[in-house]
Amino acid sequence: MIRSNSTAYSSPITPDLTPLLDIIFIVMVFLMLTASVKLSSLEVQLPSTESGETKVVEKQSITINILNQPPYWAINGKASSSWTEFQKSLTVSVAQDPKKEVIIAADKHAEIQHIVKLFGFLQQQNISATQILMEEQTNAK
Repeated sequence: MIRSNSTAYSSPITPDLTPLLDIIFIVMVFLMLTASVKLSSLEVQLPSTESGETKVVEKQSITINILNQPPYWAINGKASSSWTEFQKSLTVSVAQDPKKEVIIAADKHAEIQHIVKLFGFLQQQNISATQILMEEQTNAK
């Protein structure tokens, strides 16, 4: 009679982990490629445009001016002495007629921190700026 020596060939029963590792690797690569990456800075050149499209600003709008020297803020040409005063006046202007378009006109040399501060406030107050005024770039020949 032939007997098998079970002790000589006994190995613990272990699953093959190679397919599992392959799937984990594929999922990890997929998640890394599809994850949104927050950009810390963008290279932007403002406020010029090369397109020939221009639009006349209607009088039924609220124009926010950002200046390059104090006072930095103005609404419809009326300067505000402080950021707090500007916030109050903008909130009142928008509350009086919420259907008016909000237009942003920033000086070319205005500091970017003032523009970012304004965008943050507009977003916080759910005020959508419908236009940003830019100077049309002329090609000198």
